[in-house]
Amino acid sequence: MFPAERLQGWAPESWPVAPDWQPVVDAFLRGPTGVGLASFLRERLAAGALVYPPQPLRALELTPLHSVRAVILGQDPYHGPGQAEGLAFSVAHGVKLPPSLRNIFKELRCAPDEPLPASGSLVEWARRGVLLLNTSLTVEDGQPASHAKKGWEALTDALIERVAATASPCVYMLWGAHAQGKAGLIAQTAARHGREVLVLQANHPSPLSANRPPVPFTGCGHFAQARDWLAARGYPGVF
Repeated sequence: MFPAERLQGWAPESWPVAPDWQPVVDAFLRGPTGVGLASFLRERLAAGALVYPPQPLRALELTPLHSVRAVILGQDPYHGPGQAEGLAFSVAHGVKLPPSLRNIFKELRCAPDEPLPASGSLVEWARRGVLLLNTSLTVEDGQPASHAKKGWEALTDALIERVAATASPCVYMLWGAHAQGKAGLIAQTAARHGREVLVLQANHPSPLSANRPPVPFTGCGHFAQARDWLAARGYPGVF
């Protein structure tokens, strides 16, 4: 029904990734969890499930490991036709801004009266070194979290660990309990490898939680903090 917008089959060999990510991806695909995930996805596709996005590893194509200066973690892709483009919180050009992304853009603004971006695509962020990574990389049409705990998390945890061991300086924006669950992995790995990191935590930008305590997303100042911290270390203009 949406041939250009959904996953066509389990074909990681056709999903380009930057060379410095390839060893992590290959190790996952060869292991039992990767094999199990491949079997699950093939079964769902054979059953006629519509699975998004068409390129699950797109974040690893647009943001090579050596270029990562910030990480934003999401949970799983958008589950509507034409929305997901393989980058956390990002939607394709022409798609209405989802509520969470609208709140992210409001927090990004330097002035309250600054207009929101017309497009919700974060491809340019990805190209500037912002790794926009969901912890589950596929989802079925209309069924949020339908591919959670099917194997993707083993890969994305390995990717996060590789970033924490390698990228320095690097900002991590952890919004909501799901993303904050990775804080320990990031901090311990970065400390073990002597990497300089800034870990920022707040509620999820969803309207259901953005204004709630203990740390509301609205007004958290994460983008301003990230800009100043990275600029002081020689990396202006990431956000």
